Amino acid sequence: MDAFVFPGQGSQFSGMGKDLAENFKVAKLVFEEANDSLGFDIAEMCFSGSEADLKLTANTQPAILTTSIAALRVLLEETGYRPNYVAGHSLGEYSALVAAGAIEFGVAVKTVRQRGIFMQEAVPVGVGAMAAVMGIDAAELSELCQEAAAGEVVAPANFNSPGQIVIAGHTTAVERAIELAKERGAKRAMLLPVSAPFHSSLMAPAAQRLQAEFETVTVSPLTCPVISNVEAQPCQDETKVKDLLVQQVCAPVRWDESILTMKELGVDSYVEIGPGRVLSSLIKRIDRPAALKNIGDVASLIKLQR
Repeated sequence: MDAFVFPGQGSQFSGMGKDLAENFKVAKLVFEEANDSLGFDIAEMCFSGSEADLKLTANTQPAILTTSIAALRVLLEETGYRPNYVAGHSLGEYSALVAAGAIEFGVAVKTVRQRGIFMQEAVPVGVGAMAAVMGIDAAELSELCQEAAAGEVVAPANFNSPGQIVIAGHTTAVERAIELAKERGAKRAMLLPVSAPFHSSLMAPAAQRLQAEFETVTVSPLTCPVISNVEAQPCQDETKVKDLLVQQVCAPVRWDESILTMKELGVDSYVEIGPGRVLSSLIKRIDRPAALKNIGDVASLIKLQR
């Protein structure tokens, strides 16, 4: 069985989606629809924007979503490929929901633009941070974070793969956790170049604002199950989608469990759709025998079709 997976923040780069839009009308139309929905030229930002502009959360989120859906539409048109399951890492869950027909693309791209703004404004720059910790298991790292918190917030935010967990919270608490992790044998523990402590309880104001944003969003029946970040289980109930997306803002991304869930369901082949190959790298560590493909540009499409 096959699954489509969609990347989140950190996969962006200047030039993403450009050759797809130049070579496939269906991809060009996606970028044009995004421009119309957002009221500014997100295509230009993807194709030739500065890395600094693309790193701004309010730009990153619609840029990656648009590039991912452009790649998806090309894949569907050129191959007729259809997945048994879809999943996305954080922001990528919105791409997965568009792929499953739950949310219209034009609505999704406006929603993630707002999501990015809400997340950035939830915590003043410098107050929150995230760090990658490698070589410590989840249970030990959770205990270590409780010890490092000292009245502040720090906790696991992304369970990416065995031995790779991202933590988030107050900057000072994250720094204490880094030092403790190093003392206790972590292979690596380092701050990440992000502007806010995503997927931590500090994001509660963003979750509240996103919930209000969803009041005008219509969710349609899903054509295939989405493995949600919050539950790491398949969801095909459109009435649960909004709640899961609101919870996702503050809850950890359970990516390793999501892949193991799909493996148990019989998935043995993954197509990463969108910029970069971050998820393929993670999946290789979680489910080594799985077949991995990707589409983010014309060259990867040609390789996938062989």
